Amino acid sequence: LWMFPLAVVCGNTFVLKPSEQDPQTPVLLAELFMEAGAPAGVLNVVHGGRERVDQLLNHPDIAAVSFVGSVPVGKHVYQTATANMKRAQCFAGAKNHTVVMPDANKQHVINNLVGASVGAAGQRCMAISVAVFVGNAQQWIDELASAIAEVKPGVWDDKDAGFGPLISNAAKERVLGLIQSGKKEGATCLVDGSECTVEGYEQGHWIGPTVFSDVTTTMRIYQEEIFGPVLCCLCVDSLDEALAIVNDNPYGNGTSIFTASGAAARKYQSEVSVGQVGINVPIPVPLPFFSFTGWKNSFFGDLHAYGKQAVRFYTETKTITSRWPEDSIPAGPNLTINLR
Repeated sequence: LWMFPLAVVCGNTFVLKPSEQDPQTPVLLAELFMEAGAPAGVLNVVHGGRERVDQLLNHPDIAAVSFVGSVPVGKHVYQTATANMKRAQCFAGAKNHTVVMPDANKQHVINNLVGASVGAAGQRCMAISVAVFVGNAQQWIDELASAIAEVKPGVWDDKDAGFGPLISNAAKERVLGLIQSGKKEGATCLVDGSECTVEGYEQGHWIGPTVFSDVTTTMRIYQEEIFGPVLCCLCVDSLDEALAIVNDNPYGNGTSIFTASGAAARKYQSEVSVGQVGINVPIPVPLPFFSFTGWKNSFFGDLHAYGKQAVRFYTETKTITSRWPEDSIPAGPNLTINLR
């Protein structure tokens, strides 16, 4: 839904290559699109792995490429597409930070960070995976951890479930490895979801909410995108220190700050090197009429998805110059740039 509706509205046909890990939803969307009356051949779905991707990237009939996924694959798609003289926009990894100022509303911060960190099992590009507590705000970490620990995973029809399983066993094992590395490198595991199971579904790819404190920027759990229900907590003395941490991170998808100070908010939004900024908003995903503006290693390309930038990406500019003179007989040659 990020890509093909706007591409089609702009007059293009579209080839959708879903992830081989979750093809069902894109197929259903394509079926609904056809049921709604779309002409055959406007939206096309193909399945496969890297070989199929490379076929699309090298095909002469493909004019532009949109991608969402990991940094390594995003770089490959962008480099291959542009090497073939194609327009490309590639949305890649993220490590989204929330900065918590000591003047923020504590309960508001806790309520928002619970969902932003472990909602959807952390499997979304705008999940908050790092919370930077400034000054006395670090005293709220234990309360935040207790609130996150109350969230339980479960199956789709469990009304009490806060989120579902990870997408695959490989994803689960990767997250478990990162949790273990955090413990080995000296972070304090306040909430550990490593042994989480759901009764009746013990073979599911479950990981419970996990919270680390005493995290440093040299640890793997900070440096890598976890893509699981894991929150890393760091503590600093000032907003300037928090800004330095966020700006030094190689990702720039989204960030937010919780504060009661307009000056702090203005300073943060002006100086942070991240493309999408929330003020007292946990996940700053823009409304569709704005563009989704990740920076740094979170995006490769020029024109982003959504909004005016997406329309520009899926169209070409045509400039037409014409003149209809009032008389039908030329008055003689015009050697200037002025139309007469």
